[in-house]
Amino acid sequence: MSKKTIMLVCSAGMSTSLLVTKMEKAAEARGLDADIFAVSASDADNNLAEKDVNVLLLGPQVRFMKAQFEGKLAPMNIPLDVIDMKDYGMMNGENVLDQALKLMGE
Repeated sequence: MSKKTIMLVCSAGMSTSLLVTKMEKAAEARGLDADIFAVSASDADNNLAEKDVNVLLLGPQVRFMKAQFEGKLAPMNIPLDVIDMKDYGMMNGENVLDQALKLMGE
């Protein structure tokens, strides 16, 4: 299985960093090769230009940006969704990783 690049976008990129750590642990436990990282909404475009992102997940606090991102990501064929509020609040890396993999059709 090829390496998966999962990008999380939140308002500042800070609150999501703990979730990234939990997702990395979950991926490691499953033997998945994944590059999981969080960026602020303002840095998202630069990261999309520089990295080969497989899936983009929005933090619940930036769900209002979903339509904006859909417009950008559709031509790149990158799936997008909003992280479930409960999983985000509980920092459930397993569930959020599952959500990302499902979006990629894994």
